[in-house]
Amino acid sequence: MADPATTHAPQIPQPKGATGVLVLADGSVAWGKGFGAVGSAVGEVCFNTAMTGYQEVMTDPSYAGQIVTFTFPHIGNVGTNAEDMESHDVPGAVGCIVREDVTAPSNFRSEATFGEWLEKHGKIGLAGLDTRALTRRIRLSGAPNSVIAHDPAGLFNIPALIARAQGWPGLEGMDLAKLVTRKGDEGWEGGVWTLGQGYEAEDKGHNTQAPFASSEVEMPGDGVSTSLDTNGVGSGRPHVVAIDYGAKDNIFRNLVKAGAQVTVVPAETPLDAILAMEPAGVFLSNGPGDPAATGTYAVPVIAGLLERDVPIFGICLGHQMLGLAAGAKTAKMHQGHRGANHPVKRLEDGVVEITSMNHGFAVDNTTLPEGVTETHVSLFDGSNCGIAITGKRAFGVQYHPEASPGPMDSFYLFERFVGMLG
Repeated sequence: MADPATTHAPQIPQPKGATGVLVLADGSVAWGKGFGAVGSAVGEVCFNTAMTGYQEVMTDPSYAGQIVTFTFPHIGNVGTNAEDMESHDVPGAVGCIVREDVTAPSNFRSEATFGEWLEKHGKIGLAGLDTRALTRRIRLSGAPNSVIAHDPAGLFNIPALIARAQGWPGLEGMDLAKLVTRKGDEGWEGGVWTLGQGYEAEDKGHNTQAPFASSEVEMPGDGVSTSLDTNGVGSGRPHVVAIDYGAKDNIFRNLVKAGAQVTVVPAETPLDAILAMEPAGVFLSNGPGDPAATGTYAVPVIAGLLERDVPIFGICLGHQMLGLAAGAKTAKMHQGHRGANHPVKRLEDGVVEITSMNHGFAVDNTTLPEGVTETHVSLFDGSNCGIAITGKRAFGVQYHPEASPGPMDSFYLFERFVGMLG
């Protein structure tokens, strides 16, 4: 069925051959060449400065409700493959904007072109835009609400697209974790990836949907099951319960690499259910949307864990909600931080880590209460990038240590967390 926003004749002039368009809520229109999925999608336009990892970006649940502008002009030239997915069967970015047309891939790992991959996963691509001008606009005016659309016939109802962009409420106040979290408890399996060897163990984590109702957890699709004790815990490794607010799979792989046994639970899992699993520690994942909105149900759980002195490690959205639970406030950023080259200073010793970031909200470091210590700051703008809670075994960072842009600058955080579990 045709998308209703692309079934009418053009309402304003458009260049010959234009099959894609970006329409901003202020009425601005930018034409280009569409690729990937046909249709339209609404979201907040942001920009990402990474030169690589476009498939990981597009499958990061933290980008739910967003249209990603890639500042690097040559996107798609290494193709796509099944191993570079950061999530499975959950929404990520709704679309992307690139400067140059996507060329044929040239990489031995490629299994499909970027356009084919986008089409398969229902994501819209738009090529030929001046991404530098769009990035400057975002830097000056903030991330706008917009609609991205692709129609091979070039038929667009521009007034309807403008109205749709204007009617979208935006990410502030929006809880998106419910849309991207897992549906049931999962026993995670699988370590980190190595060139020529793949993942250290068969990665079934995203296939498991069965709650821990017995000592066997079915792995649908392959007939394999993993034996666990009554708490879903294997022997010899501290048990980490990871709350999934929109997690990237590589986070769990790094927890396993650091020595943990991981159980992943949905975002709205009650405190009693988490405590019943007898975790040695609890991990708070990344995710999309406004931390204050997700915090309506997540913060009381985190506060309960803090009261019981359960060790906690939070990343990105999880870090922000740990801050809320400790009494700080969060705020929407003007343009956010998204890229793989963000310098962060570790205040305890002055070491600078090169980090990967993806966030449009941040812990307001002017609101940190007594007993909450700022541990890391951005060297771009001084914004908060890490906290620790005095007298508790709880800390969080705003960036993504599992993305390894340093490449190993931040893995110590996983080791530090697992090391405090006893």
